[in-house]
Formats: sequence, C-alpha cells, structure tokens
Amino acid sequence: MSAASSTTARKGGRWIEQWDPEDEGFWEEGGGKRTAARNLVFSILSEHIGFSIWTLWSVLVLFMGPEYGIDPAGKFFLVATATAVGSLVRVPYTFAVARFGGRNWTVFSALLLLPTVAVAVVMKPGTSYGTFMLVAALTGVGGGNFASSMTNINSFFPLRKKGWALGLNAGGGNIGVPVIQLVGLLIIGTAGATHPRILLTVYIPLIVVAATLAALFMDNLAPVKNDTGAAKEAVKDAHTWIMSFLYIGTFGSFIGYSFAFGLVLQNQFARTPLQAASITFIGPLLGSLIRPVGGRLADRFGGGRITLWNFLAMAVATGVIVIASTQKSLPLFTTAFIALFVLTGLGNGSTYKMIPAIYAAKALAKGLTGEEAASYGRRLSGASMGLIGAVGALGGVGINFAFRQSFLTQGTGTPAFVSFLVFYTVCFALTWAVYLRGKATAPATTGRAEPTAQLSYAEV
Repeated sequence: MSAASSTTARKGGRWIEQWDPEDEGFWEEGGGKRTAARNLVFSILSEHIGFSIWTLWSVLVLFMGPEYGIDPAGKFFLVATATAVGSLVRVPYTFAVARFGGRNWTVFSALLLLPTVAVAVVMKPGTSYGTFMLVAALTGVGGGNFASSMTNINSFFPLRKKGWALGLNAGGGNIGVPVIQLVGLLIIGTAGATHPRILLTVYIPLIVVAATLAALFMDNLAPVKNDTGAAKEAVKDAHTWIMSFLYIGTFGSFIGYSFAFGLVLQNQFARTPLQAASITFIGPLLGSLIRPVGGRLADRFGGGRITLWNFLAMAVATGVIVIASTQKSLPLFTTAFIALFVLTGLGNGSTYKMIPAIYAAKALAKGLTGEEAASYGRRLSGASMGLIGAVGALGGVGINFAFRQSFLTQGTGTPAFVSFLVFYTVCFALTWAVYLRGKATAPATTGRAEPTAQLSYAEV
C-alpha cells in the first residue's frame, strides 16, 4: 500500500495508517520517500519561523539604547529568559507529536507564536523590566518547535537517512537565527535603531503562512504512539544523560552564542547597534548551513568520531578567543568566534545522528534483529530526543548567565570563555571515554540489568 493511499481523514486531520520506512520497497516505490520529503520541507519552514521568534531578543536588545535604562547584565538576563522557556517547553512538545499528530501539532505550535505580537506593543523606553521579561518568555515558545519537529521527522525516515534528514530539518530551523538578525540589520540600517517594532510586522504574517502550509501539506503518522515505558527507560538510560551533556556543548553553545554575540560585541568592543548587527548573523548562518554536513559526515564515518574531533576544534577556537579577548583584538576575536559557530553547527549534526544509532546498537546488544530491533531503536531514540534537546538548549541559558556574571564582575567576557574552554575539554574526554575507547560496555542503567555482551559505539 502506498503512503498516499493510506492517508485518511480522522481525528481532525490527515493521517497515514501504515508507515514502514525501513522497508526499501515501501520507501522507494510505495511513496514513502516522496511523502517523507514533503513533510520535511514544511516542517523546516515551521521550525525556521519558530527559531526566528525564539531568538527575536538577540536582535531586540541591540535596539535597546541608554534610554531603556537596562544595563548589560539585565540584557543578558532577558535573552536567558527566552532561552530558558524555549528549552523547558521542548519536553511536552516532544510528546505532543504522538498525542495529537505531527501535522496537527505543527499547525498548533505555529499559531502559538502569534501572542508575540505583544512585543510590538511594549517595545519602547519606559516599559518596566518585568514586562520585558514577560514578553521575552512569550517568544520562548518558539524554541519548543524544534523538539516536536525533530521527533516528527525522526519517525518519517529510515535509520540510514536520519543523519541527513535530521541535519536538514535542524539546519533549516537554525537558519531562522541569522535570518531574523539579517532582517534586524536591514531595519537598523534603513529605519534606524529606534524602530524595533518593524520586526513584528514582518514575522506575524509569516507565522500564519507557516501554519496554513503545514495544514495543507503535512501528514500525521498513526503508528507513532507515546510510549510511557520507552520514556521511563530513556530517562533511566545513562546514554540519554551523556548525550544531553554533549548536546549542551554543541547546540547549547550555538543557541547561547546566537543570543549573546551582539551583546558581547557591544559591551566588550564598544560596537554600535549597526556595527554589531552587521557581524552577528554570520556565525549563526554558517553554523546552520553546516549542520546537515555534520549529519552526513556522521552517517559516513560515525557520529562519535566526528563529535570527538569537533570538540577538540571547539576548544582550540575558544582558546584563540581567550587570547583575542585579553589582547582586545577585534579581528582575531570575530574570526575565531565565527569559526566556533561553524563548529557548533557541525557538532549539532553529528551529536543528533548519534542518538538513533546508539539505541540501534543497544537493540543489537540485546539480541534483537530486523523490525524488532528497528522498532526498539525508534522507541528509545524518539523518547530520548525531547529530553536531550531540552537539556542541550539549557546550555544556552548557562552561556548567557556566564556572560552576565563575567561582565558584571570583570567588565569583560574573558572569564566566561575560559569556563567554556574547560567545558569543551571535558566533552572531548567524555566522548572518547564512552563511545570511542575501543569496545565499551553500555553505561549502567538504574533499570533492569543490561546484557553482558560488549558493545562498540565507534560507528554511532
């Protein structure tokens, strides 16, 4: 039965009753590949808008001059608020896909972005700081779109295609960060730094467009169900927490730096809003574009290997940033920071590819084969992705708090960068110890005993 012929109208939307992407006949000739690609395209669009709204405050803070009466520490706290909300809502967004359907939830989550119109009402000098925090929290819901989108697309594609598909989906969403920063640059360059509300007049119509296209062209997968047993097993599995830690290093860095880069340039190098905005979009843009490459490299060489060397490169780039920061060299600082952005994007793709591969390896270690092994891998990877994405995104909160404290106490971001350097070194060591140190047994869990067979995670 083709994917198209199995699409029915029930539960208020387009539902596909049978879905087996691991079956090559179904994938190539039964319409599976075509249907998955269509859903991927419109998932990317919706996630893209969600990311733009989530990172709206990375642009708005550049418009907030002295007349707003908010110091650098207060601005870092505003962007941290948006980051935190976007991180926390990722967990319920993950489970919403199976409960309501990927297509249905994409439509609903897109429409949830409309209340951000409140930003246009309050974005002016004289507004209380508490009000700014409230509207910053409203924009944070855009960060949840990533979790539901990735969980949904993970179900559409076979394991052999997940690295590339998840990389494209996440990369297309991540590009929402530099795009809104480019729009902000255009507004500052043409209308000046006193017209931040124009941003909302651009994005509110796009939210409606994304929701409409998702309703018209996306599908729900009936076989995808919330599995409380899988969720509990994922929470107890050490790999979930190890990958969460590593994802803090990659995606947490990407989103944290995306929010903070402009503020760092303004406060450490005295850049004007226009000067800062003309640079801040470059790093997120390159980091977003390279994310699918990280997934593709992980498909070919193993996510563990790519992630390992990527963390080493991130540590080196951060070391150069520390040198540039202490020497007050803006060209070296900017170059190294953009290189770090590129590496965070590469690592985003490789770490996310590791998740389904890790649970596929665990299935084989349990003696499972064929569809039984594939089903186990899908259950556990799907259950863990939301949690890993949420914890990883909280790394962005940590980065902005680190910058806040660094500027508050030292007047410079150098101490924060030193702490990031130490963290990337720990991530490098952890990746090697768990996934690349020859043949390693799976980390112990608090659930039932694991099999004693030796596992090699070198190919994850």
